[in-house]
Amino acid sequence: MAEKIFIGVAWPYANGSLHLGHIAGCYLPADIFARFNRLKGNDVLMVSGSDEHGTPITITADKEKTTPQAVVDRYHKEQIENMHQLGISFDLFTRTTAANHETTVQEIFLDLYQKNLIHKKSIDALYCPTCKRFLPDRYVEGTCPNCQKDGARGDQCDNCGKLLEPFELLNVRCKVCGGTPVRQKTEHLFFSLSTFEPKLIAWLKDKNYWKANVLKFTNNWLQNGLHDRAITRDINWGIKVPVFGFENKRIYVWFDAVIGYLSASKEWAKKHKEPSKWKEWWQNPEAKHYYFLAKDNIPFHSIIWPSILMGYDESLNLPYNIPANEYLTLKGEQFSKSRGVGIWVPEILQRFDPDVIRYYLAINMPENKDADWTWNDFVSKNNDELLGTYGNFIHRVITFTSKNFGVIPEADTLSEIDTEALQKIQETHKEVEAAIEQCSFKKGLRTVMNLAQYGNVYFDHNQPWMLLKTDPQRCKTVLNISLRLVQALAVTMAPYLPFSSEHVWRMIGHTQPIQQWDDALLELHTGTPLETPTPLFKKLELTEIVTTTDPFSKLDLRVAKILEVSDHPQADKLYIMQVDLGPLGKRTIVAGMKPYYQIQEITGKLIVIVTNLKPAVIRGVESKGMLLAATDADHVVSLLNPTESSPGSEVGVDGIAREPVPLLEFETFKQAPMMIDAKGNAVYNGKPLKTKGIIITTDRIVKEGAKIS
Repeated sequence: MAEKIFIGVAWPYANGSLHLGHIAGCYLPADIFARFNRLKGNDVLMVSGSDEHGTPITITADKEKTTPQAVVDRYHKEQIENMHQLGISFDLFTRTTAANHETTVQEIFLDLYQKNLIHKKSIDALYCPTCKRFLPDRYVEGTCPNCQKDGARGDQCDNCGKLLEPFELLNVRCKVCGGTPVRQKTEHLFFSLSTFEPKLIAWLKDKNYWKANVLKFTNNWLQNGLHDRAITRDINWGIKVPVFGFENKRIYVWFDAVIGYLSASKEWAKKHKEPSKWKEWWQNPEAKHYYFLAKDNIPFHSIIWPSILMGYDESLNLPYNIPANEYLTLKGEQFSKSRGVGIWVPEILQRFDPDVIRYYLAINMPENKDADWTWNDFVSKNNDELLGTYGNFIHRVITFTSKNFGVIPEADTLSEIDTEALQKIQETHKEVEAAIEQCSFKKGLRTVMNLAQYGNVYFDHNQPWMLLKTDPQRCKTVLNISLRLVQALAVTMAPYLPFSSEHVWRMIGHTQPIQQWDDALLELHTGTPLETPTPLFKKLELTEIVTTTDPFSKLDLRVAKILEVSDHPQADKLYIMQVDLGPLGKRTIVAGMKPYYQIQEITGKLIVIVTNLKPAVIRGVESKGMLLAATDADHVVSLLNPTESSPGSEVGVDGIAREPVPLLEFETFKQAPMMIDAKGNAVYNGKPLKTKGIIITTDRIVKEGAKIS
């Protein structure tokens, strides 16, 4: 009997491009699970959408000198396109700015408020006298009390990862104007999360099938005791608070976003002209709810969302499973949109087939521990496994059969090894099914690949090229069994590699798409014509990947702080500067800034430098880096301004992976021309240069088109 399976996938912020950490963390595992369940005949509803409210959006808009709506419109469109290109098969990918979502959120908010599960409370908050407004946590910066690094936000220090409250920061300042905020009383509404602690403990008692990391995160919150949580904030972008006296505040994004699972289900039902159909998943006790997300999102789905549902309507289904993943890392560092660390989805889709990307992310999925992306391993897995084992077996079987018989041949008497091969298909089918049902996606994929390896062994052992001459009937049997193996591979691989699986399915004569999981066990239609196949995958060369990389990715741009400046003894226009690069240490650079900046004017400034430029001796002094400045048509020169970023912070652009070369030649640097746009932002190919999500500008006004060098 078919099951009802609801799949909720974490909502990505619409303030930048998706990176592969997003895909490996939740979107790919959710899609594998959804595709498998659809093939099993289960009734699947998979939803998500762009998270378009909150301070990350307003900060991006402020830096880009545009509106929050313009920011979210741009990135929502890009996210939809990227999801489609990668084959992430949502039934609905919507957005939190949708009218339907706002209505649902306000309805739930009012219901909880009327039940006294939302209450008023006066609290201290930071107020900026210059900006004349209360500051949300991400509009507050200062020195981290834990690691003493400057540039920590009011909610977190990116340097050490510690979660913070704005009042914990040292040397606190307003991120907008740089002024010093003051404590002031402000009234907010709080969700009575503590009320639900006993119910949550009881509900969690039978969740021993959850991942260990999910239970650990959840129990840690409960052991520390649940605290009521602010549900409103002082911001002008978001869903309005439907309570008198709070018209100038907005609903906090943590409450807004998780309700998206329910609002998206209702929106999907309306689009299908069956407005009540969402209830089949939400009010049916037999329906199972799965939530896919990365580990930093666990408490919002195991504590907060269940509490909201319990308070609002106890007839609604709570999560059945929350198979959260760990992090994908790049050179050991967590992928991060805010810090600009990652391999960006728009860029990698321009270079590789989606199934190649899906394969490496699935076989390297961070299910139980962090997993590192390396280009060496990416190339190796493609060439040795995807191409060398899987693609090779399929291609040689279909090519040999097509060339010598033209159709699927009929099997004759089966030998022991043939029976073993059919048994191997049955076993693989069951093992992959069990693994995916348990959300063990790596195990399932490895099992499919073991069948492909077995197929190569079977083919080589039977040597059909010899049988063609000595025993044509036995040759036909071997090829029939080999094609049965190919068919099983196409189906069991379909949740992982949907594009190439359908290609294989068509190559063995099927005219309709793969429709059922049990298609893997089908008898072949003998006599079906076969066409000469085309290769599924191509060999990758590491050197080719490096050479086809965007020139900008080879640059190692960092924020630096000028510590000391002195005149160059051998040149009238040069300064010798000592700069601090944070974790990279201190170094000396030589720069021709003397005609444009006084020593006292430039000392202490934050600048952007190219750290991996080949060292050069300039008038007897070795310079280990080059600062970046913009020069316009009127010969006005201005240093790039990374505002209040920390020394050592990486500078990049969305959509281009950072793969800096050890030593950068100046000619290579010139292949990545940067300039100043009409908004005064430093850009490369029209995309703003960013550090920790902050757009780089200039410290003086220069004309549009000013060149950066």
